[in-house]
Amino acid sequence: MNESNKHKRPKYNVEFKQDAAKLVLENGYTQQQAADHLGISLSAIRRWVAAERKPANKPDSTGKKTVLPLADQAELVRLRKENEPLRMEREILKKAAVFFAKEAQ
Repeated sequence: MNESNKHKRPKYNVEFKQDAAKLVLENGYTQQQAADHLGISLSAIRRWVAAERKPANKPDSTGKKTVLPLADQAELVRLRKENEPLRMEREILKKAAVFFAKEAQ
């Protein structure tokens, strides 16, 4: 299957996901009704509702990943993107320190 035939997953912002979950959790919609109303998949609304229901710090005894609330997921993605260039810079500085230490000898 080439790139043009792959189905692209739509990207939704955190506010949209939280509002969609609130339809189910606070406004009494069923998950199916909310999915149909918003034009999204049922599996997406299920994930978002589960993320908003579960506390972030509750350890999972089954070994599965714990689900972070949607706002925390967005912050985690932002921090990972911010962290990547910092790691690269640190590696460059390490190599430069080794180089200059050899030159000073």
